[in-house]
Amino acid sequence: MTGIEDLLPNGRGVWIPIDHGVSDFPVKGLENLSELIPKISHADAIVAQKGVVSHYSETDANFVAHLSVSTRHAGKQSSDKVLVGTVQEAIDRGAKGVSVQVNMGSPTEADMIERLGIISSDTNYLDVPLLGMIYPRGENLSIMDGDVTEGAAHAARLAFELGCQVVKTKWTGSIESFRRVTASVPIPVLIAGGPAGSSTEDILQIVYDSMQAGGGGVCMGRQVFSHENPEAMVSALKMIVHNGSEVSEVMKKCGL
Repeated sequence: MTGIEDLLPNGRGVWIPIDHGVSDFPVKGLENLSELIPKISHADAIVAQKGVVSHYSETDANFVAHLSVSTRHAGKQSSDKVLVGTVQEAIDRGAKGVSVQVNMGSPTEADMIERLGIISSDTNYLDVPLLGMIYPRGENLSIMDGDVTEGAAHAARLAFELGCQVVKTKWTGSIESFRRVTASVPIPVLIAGGPAGSSTEDILQIVYDSMQAGGGGVCMGRQVFSHENPEAMVSALKMIVHNGSEVSEVMKKCGL
């Protein structure tokens, strides 16, 4: 697939989503994208809304255009991610891939799945990589008995079966449970940012553990762009994801 190796070298990736400002603002770390993007452009990909992709398309960053949006002001519909662009538009704006979000268990889950299916068809015809951001967290979520992944394996499976080349979902809390997620699909599984308020060392350890479980890397936003040293965080994540470096070594080399 065109461009997939740039975004996922050897099937692994450090992706930094910075699309949060469309849903919530102000957001710590996203106040000035002109300052932030050069600090994180050595990531394998930056996931951003289409206007950001256009504005910064001449930078060194590899952009993935996130086509899903909702805001905090939508009340009961705030979890309903609508489409705000097309695959062709994203490519024309400078993106190398696209992303779509589904909140499993949301009252509008069916609509979001349908939107993912539409975009998946377009990416297939246009030969464009597709990330599925699939979160098992809606009010109607029904976890099957014995599912130690608490829906994360199902989320990964949904993305794979609907044609995504890579999926982002939650960390399940242990190597053993996350191995159930990675074993459920033949595509890279990227973990989200982990628990809020976690230390830098704890976050990096989660990433290391996810890789031991067969993970494909990270799609991690706030833990990077809100960090006091986002540039070093990207470097540290790349050392773990691509080189298999241990956390203590990474923290020392990256000054964290």
